Amino acid sequence: MSEPTPHADVLNSTAQGQLKSIIERVERLAVEKAEISDQIDEVYAEAKGNGFDVKVLKTVVRLRKTDRAKRQEADAILDLYLSAIGEV
Repeated sequence: MSEPTPHADVLNSTAQGQLKSIIERVERLAVEKAEISDQIDEVYAEAKGNGFDVKVLKTVVRLRKTDRAKRQEADAILDLYLSAIGEV
């Protein structure tokens, strides 16, 4: 005995339309995300070509996203931990 296969008639036509719309929106956004990611990679490649350290640039971008107070707190904890193990 095989298990029954799901059929489209399980969802009403409104729900089917909503589901299809959601999936199509997510697919479009995924394409846009990939395009933006490619553009970001191109900017980093340009920066590297101009002699900038891409790893450090990415760190700067990440840090700028972080709230200044939280970043200072994290830096203080990092300094404490490094001091505790004799690395500072």
